[in-house]
Amino acid sequence: MQTESNLTVVLTGASSGIGYATAQAFARTRANLVLAAREPAALERAAETCRRAGGTALAVPTDVTEPDQVLALAERAIQAYGRIDVWINNVGTGAVGRFEEVPVQAHRRVIEANLLGHMYGSHAVLPHFRRQRRGVLINMISVGGWAAAPYAASYVASKFGLRGFSESLRAELADVPGVAICEVYPTFVDTPGVRHGANYSGKRLRPAPPMLDPRQVAAALVTLARRPRPSTLLGSVAWPARVAHTLAPDLSAGITRRIMDMAFRAAKPAPITEGNLYSPSTGHGIDGGYRQSARSGATTRLIKLGALAVTALALWRAL
Repeated sequence: MQTESNLTVVLTGASSGIGYATAQAFARTRANLVLAAREPAALERAAETCRRAGGTALAVPTDVTEPDQVLALAERAIQAYGRIDVWINNVGTGAVGRFEEVPVQAHRRVIEANLLGHMYGSHAVLPHFRRQRRGVLINMISVGGWAAAPYAASYVASKFGLRGFSESLRAELADVPGVAICEVYPTFVDTPGVRHGANYSGKRLRPAPPMLDPRQVAAALVTLARRPRPSTLLGSVAWPARVAHTLAPDLSAGITRRIMDMAFRAAKPAPITEGNLYSPSTGHGIDGGYRQSARSGATTRLIKLGALAVTALALWRAL
């Protein structure tokens, strides 16, 4: 696998959060970037930032829920640079609330963006990878692909689906060893994503600590482009959450629900919002600003201890 320098990288969800940080990280390696998101102005600002950082960048407004637009994105990248070396499916959104109280159309939209959007991207680029006998496909999943998250049922459904989808693709492509399928599972990341998603809970949302810096995730993606591996977990509670779910899924989900119920009771009221399900996000940036909370230190320790306790109990029950 060649080095990341001068790679041609297609990146969806590139105008904010992990995507924006990843675009800048690749630009510093002088990569050729093809950036996709729905909001043209924000996408062009991200592209200009990448050009100033040393890369070349092409902004291609794209709605990943529309397969024709995703196919056009791949064709535009090949027309501009002659090849695609890395394709990163990074779009992700959610709808928080009790399952039956969230409109079914919102659940459908989450699946379309998070699961079908990744499938459309993969479908567009894999024929090209097969022809050139090499390439790296990276699917951004989340620890939600391993552990249940009550009140985010369609989000978790999309992430569990992405895990199975990625594993199936890897098996199909075993006859093309130069093509790598990579899955990335971060824990909560401090991005504007929580504010951008739909919220039907009636409560103000904030991601649970410990939170990752988006730049940590971006650095991991740049490393995967150079040294692909099937599965990458990011965050101190990622492995405990995975082990706990594997050994005692109902126990770990039940404890998660109780923690979330406590958080909802303590949270301030907030209006119901469809967020970015049907229209582009506003307020683009890399950081969400949640890590600055004065209470994060104590809460982080509590979450870590809780994850470790669930893992230990799950291991005891498995013996």
